Amino acid sequence: QVQLVESGGGLVQAGGSLRLSCTASGLTFRNYAMGWFRQAPGKEREFVAAIKQSGAITYYRDSVKGRFTISRDNAKNMVYLQMNSLKPEDTAVYYCAASILVATTRSETDFDSWGQGTQVTVSS
Repeated sequence: QVQLVESGGGLVQAGGSLRLSCTASGLTFRNYAMGWFRQAPGKEREFVAAIKQSGAITYYRDSVKGRFTISRDNAKNMVYLQMNSLKPEDTAVYYCAASILVATTRSETDFDSWGQGTQVTVSS
């Protein structure tokens, strides 16, 4: 049974930083692309960032490019999202997700397994 557990969320002032972590179990981690999505109150869940199986390829939504960095440690079955220069519009529940696909995808329907989410709140 695949389990993804996020941690690291919290309350931070605008301009601050947070590092989200996601621990994966029940899957062969190195075979999965990993992604971060977020959902703000009253809005649909949206793609934030993803990293391919080897970690060599990453991609981001435009609004977080240059501020967020996704990384992974295949030896520890973990994926991270370093978030710098946070803005109030980054406030959301952040979800970790896993995809067996090799092709690059930003679609949540291509991600097979999901964590429960961690709240990130950025105050102005």
